[in-house]
Amino acid sequence: MHIAAHDVGRLSRLTAGCAGATVAVFGALHMFHPGPAPALIPAGVALLLQVAPATDGRAGRLRAGAAALLALVAAGVGAANLGSHPASGVATALSGLALACLDLRVPRRGGGIAFRVADPLLLGAAIIALVALVPRLFDATFPPGQAPASVMPAYLAGALLCLAVGTILARPETGPLHTLEESGPRAAVRRLAPALIAAPVVAALVSAFAAQTPESRPVAAVSTGVILAALALLALLAYLVRTLDTADQRQRHLVAELEERQDFAQTLLQSMNEAVMVLDANYRVIDVNRRWRELTGHDDLPAESPPLPPPGTGGDWILPRADGTDVPVLATMAAIPDAAGATRGYVATYIDIAERKQAEEALTEHAAELERGNADLAAALAFKNDLTSMLTHDVAQPISSIASLAELLCADWADLPDDIRLELATKIDKNTRRLIKMMNDLQLLFRLDTGTVTARRVPVPLLEVVEAACGTAIGTGDVEIAIDEELAALADRGHLTVVVENLLKNALGHGAPPIHIRAERGGDGTVRLAVQDSGAGIPEDLLPNLFGRFIRGAGLGLFIVRHLVEANGGSVRYEHAEPRGARLLVTLEAAPSSA
Repeated sequence: MHIAAHDVGRLSRLTAGCAGATVAVFGALHMFHPGPAPALIPAGVALLLQVAPATDGRAGRLRAGAAALLALVAAGVGAANLGSHPASGVATALSGLALACLDLRVPRRGGGIAFRVADPLLLGAAIIALVALVPRLFDATFPPGQAPASVMPAYLAGALLCLAVGTILARPETGPLHTLEESGPRAAVRRLAPALIAAPVVAALVSAFAAQTPESRPVAAVSTGVILAALALLALLAYLVRTLDTADQRQRHLVAELEERQDFAQTLLQSMNEAVMVLDANYRVIDVNRRWRELTGHDDLPAESPPLPPPGTGGDWILPRADGTDVPVLATMAAIPDAAGATRGYVATYIDIAERKQAEEALTEHAAELERGNADLAAALAFKNDLTSMLTHDVAQPISSIASLAELLCADWADLPDDIRLELATKIDKNTRRLIKMMNDLQLLFRLDTGTVTARRVPVPLLEVVEAACGTAIGTGDVEIAIDEELAALADRGHLTVVVENLLKNALGHGAPPIHIRAERGGDGTVRLAVQDSGAGIPEDLLPNLFGRFIRGAGLGLFIVRHLVEANGGSVRYEHAEPRGARLLVTLEAAPSSA
């Protein structure tokens, strides 16, 4: 069928080309006659250019432009003769305009096949040419010298009719003689067009035959032709009515089938559990289903499409709701291709994953809690190990010393002189005090670890606290104090006393004399208390954990110092002293001056 249609199309264009050449020759032969006959030359050449083989690029555009220009010239010549030759001028102008607008189409409202502008122009030109030719067909029925008058010369009417037919045949794939249409009113007109044209010709022949008989008169011959033409017209109208009725029934059937398929597709779309949104090629929303309205809270189609994932992809996405909130979804975006493979639209599918997200967040929070719990357990385990290590090392030594000295004192009490007894009792007392100090430090450590230590800050004279700490410490003969009597810090007195005692104990126990204790007021409203020894300093490998909870051999002193200083809003740091030694620097808020 397609091969046959292609062959018919080639034959149609060949016929149109012959018609164009014939029209151009007619125009050349009668170019000096009065009227618009010279317009036939550019019109025929324009028709030849219109049926020439199609080419792409610049050559094709030049050919189309030349054809349109020649057609407009012919239309202009016809328009110029409207005053002297109205019928032929109008027909020529319509034919020229039809040739110029041969490929111009106007879209119909509501879709469907586009309207071709050239069709009504060609119909008007053909009707005028037929009106001019039909009286000539009845010349034989009239006496010599009394032939009916015509609106234009026969040669011009025949040339214009040939031009109209050739223009129709120039585009068989889009014109009224569409070779691929197998049914419908246009196909019926195409099949009956020869009979429509032949009806007046047959009537004229019958009238001419009747005029040659001795019994008939011209009036009888004309009546016979009219009757035959009327019968042919009635037959044509009956056939057209029947064809239109058949086409109408077929159209109703197709419309009903289309509506049924549309209802099925709409029912299928609305019954889907996934939220579906259909968009055109420009991402305008065409339709949505019930689940999409429920998920987004929209009652009508959105004016603008929500943010869309890239076509051909899918994954977690955020869909905005009508109330401004967002809902997490699993989104997919798929293109809808047409028969040629080009994208004609898109389908976006959304699956609500809010519950899954909540479950994931709950699992993540639970995992974080487990991690925090594991970290707390690890910290507690480390604290237990450090505490055990300290107890076995630092606490066991005074306990074993007390036990051995008490045992010696009890076993040899009668044999020991008084001075030895006093010395042993003094050592027992010293170790006991040391052990009590450790227990107090452990108690304070537990309170610091649980965060139950609070500071009651009041103005505390630094010189008074340092001198009291030096009075209770052992081996403070080489301590040099350089503190102004009026210099005071805003701190908890008990906390500051413990801080100074531990710093002094650390300097005496791990450094070397002399020990220098200095304090001064800073320019930023603080006071800085420095405790410096003259020893070898602290090794570099111990500096990162210097103020940690447990350092073997150092006890809890510096850990307690750091926490108590921070509880009072201050800070503590370590510096290398020059030329040698270690310096621990405590910074606290200065108390308001009494002056």
